[in-house]
Amino acid sequence: MIVILGIFDDRNALGAKFKFGIQLVAAAIPVIFGNLRIELITNPNLFSDQLYLQFGMLSIPITIIWIVAITNAVNLIDGLDGLAVGVSAIACMTMLAVSLLIGEIPIAILLAVLAGACVGFMPYNLNPASIFMGDTGSTFLGFMLATMSIQGMFKVYAIISFAVPFLILGLPIFDTAFAFTRRILAGRSPFSADRGHVHHRLIDMGFNQKQTVAILYIISTILGLLAVVLTTSGEFRAIVMVAVVLITIVIGGIVYLSAEKRKMQHHEQQLRDELKKREQAEGKTEEQEHNEPADKPDNQEHSEQKP
Repeated sequence: MIVILGIFDDRNALGAKFKFGIQLVAAAIPVIFGNLRIELITNPNLFSDQLYLQFGMLSIPITIIWIVAITNAVNLIDGLDGLAVGVSAIACMTMLAVSLLIGEIPIAILLAVLAGACVGFMPYNLNPASIFMGDTGSTFLGFMLATMSIQGMFKVYAIISFAVPFLILGLPIFDTAFAFTRRILAGRSPFSADRGHVHHRLIDMGFNQKQTVAILYIISTILGLLAVVLTTSGEFRAIVMVAVVLITIVIGGIVYLSAEKRKMQHHEQQLRDELKKREQAEGKTEEQEHNEPADKPDNQEHSEQKP
């Protein structure tokens, strides 16, 4: 159903509300008929004696909301060549690692197939792209990631830490949540398009498409490593955690310094352009002043010759 919806949307540009309704129906099918539900998570309240939060009947709407949210989150980050498929590939490989660590072999096999499909498609979708996913590909990837995260993460490992699936899908979740909040606060529809997504902001900072995609790949990888760290213990966890923190600091510093350097270069270029314009304007003024006296005698000669 998601694939068929994407095909029609790519061809005819369907309305946002209509697509949202079909996505709700598509998400409800595995929840109601396949018993795919987020039934409990670890209690985030550290001061509570209750270890787990059981959702009961609320598990049905919560699961449907999760599936629809992740489906649209992956679709919304499909704004640059190779971004959505690369982030999805990283998420698949992270879920694959977590599934192997917790012994969910059937889920790991499905994730390996999906990760292989993403990696195989990437050479054709990276900038400059020769093949585009469209809504068909991005919504399908989002739907599959959402359902696999429930089957492999929430049903088993969320008993230990509910943060794992949120870390794995952290980039699309953050981008979507930030976009919806920004649009609602601005008094616009949350489904209206704009240039406020994370990848747009990096482009506006001066990075090109390939650099922006690479930065977001690195962020997704770091979040994925953090998710894997939560599934491990002992010395390995400490080593990975320190490495992730150091990588994050280095990447953050590089991105910040690069952005500041680009701003300075842009400012210097503006000053050069302004100085050049002034010099050109002064040169034209001097040329006009130089030509004016030469024109007057000619006019006088013409006036003398007329009688």
